[in-house]
Amino acid sequence: MSGDTLRGRPAYCGVVQTPLVVRPLDAETWPAFAALVEANNGVWGGCWCMGFHVKLGKGRTAEQNRNDKEQRVREGTTHNALVFDGEQCVGWCQFGAPQDLPEIKSKRLYDKGLTTLPDWRITCFFTGKGHRGRGVAAAALAGALDQIAQRGGGIVEGYPEETDDRKVAGSFLHTGPMGAFERLGFTRTRPISPHRWVVTRTVAPA
Repeated sequence: MSGDTLRGRPAYCGVVQTPLVVRPLDAETWPAFAALVEANNGVWGGCWCMGFHVKLGKGRTAEQNRNDKEQRVREGTTHNALVFDGEQCVGWCQFGAPQDLPEIKSKRLYDKGLTTLPDWRITCFFTGKGHRGRGVAAAALAGALDQIAQRGGGIVEGYPEETDDRKVAGSFLHTGPMGAFERLGFTRTRPISPHRWVVTRTVAPA
């Protein structure tokens, strides 16, 4: 698979090799992930990449989100493909089973047209300040697909925004840009908002 990376193998963004590598989020890589989140205000004001696991708000604090994320890492119920530049984590792509990531964007319209749940969801991307425009999201997505293949593969859904006719700041494309998904073989299945689509592809087991 073009772009596949795991634990120290070079990441490929399109046809250009970069020094980025992709590793899974686990106990070993948690400190580097936490350092990136802390350097970016907890990510969106303290989400800690928990917004697709549970409903945020209602008194939840950034500290609670951090603790819950770390606990899920220990339990193996959260999955992020972390992008590294050397020893520094510079971004990620989150993925997981639908039961672990139930709080997707545009959920009402998604549920209205739902026929069958996928095996995997790709829910969000984040790139740290100073590292945008380097292909971090593309490397993260390729790495997530590689990790999904290692876990048995299956039908994978994403929920990116298309930006064909408008300019959108990268920080707002937290569910991913359409182009990154389509370059890795995803096809548009159905729209669930004016600019957000369900996209799918099947990943073979490794």
